[in-house]
Amino acid sequence: MTNAMQAKRRAFKDHAATHFRFETDADGRVATLTLNRPDKKNPLTFDSYQELTDLFRDLAHASDVRVVVLTGEGGNFCSGGDVFEIIEPLTRMAMPDLIAFTRMTGDLVRQIRSCPQPVIAAVDGVCAGAGAILAMASDYRLATPEAKTAFLFTRVGLAGADMGACGILPRIIGQGRAAELLFTGRAMTAQEGHAWGFYNGLHAQADLLGTAQDFARKLADGPWFAHAMTKKMLDQEWSMGIDEMIESEAQAQAICMATGDFRRAFEAFAAKEKPRFEGN
Repeated sequence: MTNAMQAKRRAFKDHAATHFRFETDADGRVATLTLNRPDKKNPLTFDSYQELTDLFRDLAHASDVRVVVLTGEGGNFCSGGDVFEIIEPLTRMAMPDLIAFTRMTGDLVRQIRSCPQPVIAAVDGVCAGAGAILAMASDYRLATPEAKTAFLFTRVGLAGADMGACGILPRIIGQGRAAELLFTGRAMTAQEGHAWGFYNGLHAQADLLGTAQDFARKLADGPWFAHAMTKKMLDQEWSMGIDEMIESEAQAQAICMATGDFRRAFEAFAAKEKPRFEGN
């Protein structure tokens, strides 16, 4: 069984993406995913939606990548769905095709949330529509003071209930604040986002990506099996009562206690050495 499970794992260090840029550091532990259509402020297309979804799903089998940094090129994060490559075709689609599309976009959020790697969004400039959703779905968010984040679906006659926004955003910034942003579609300033807990920190444009990658490296060099368990608990406990939460965390912690990481950390502490984490 062990060999069979190991056979499913593969390195992503040399993974080649088609509709965005995918790079890792030297040992493959930190991956940086860059939306790279800067001339249009990095909008998504049908193809990039699907490729992103497939990538985050496949990262569950990565033998190297432990943390993902998600960012945009050229001073902006992501302007949402491309107006002419997505929005205009949607106006001509029949209902079966429309529901297939909205289910596909929602699946991207599902895969970001369910992949074991913590996802860190590094946001600059425009972060709108589906771009705001990508930031929302990430586990940790950093921004520049110039970042403007807008869930602007109502601006085009759609509900604010898109890709899980009505369920996830209130849990991050509170029901009232989320309601305002989702009803009005107005931009949340970086300062508001930081004060409300959407952004974990604000950094100058020149420092943003490096800060995100440094934090990613610290996570990647830490107890990354335990980090994956923490992410799973943060996600699944939303729908639990307190008794279920406590029991679920008891099981999660017992699993982590059975790993070599836990034993090695104790031995390192006793020897006054730095612990070595191997994820097993």
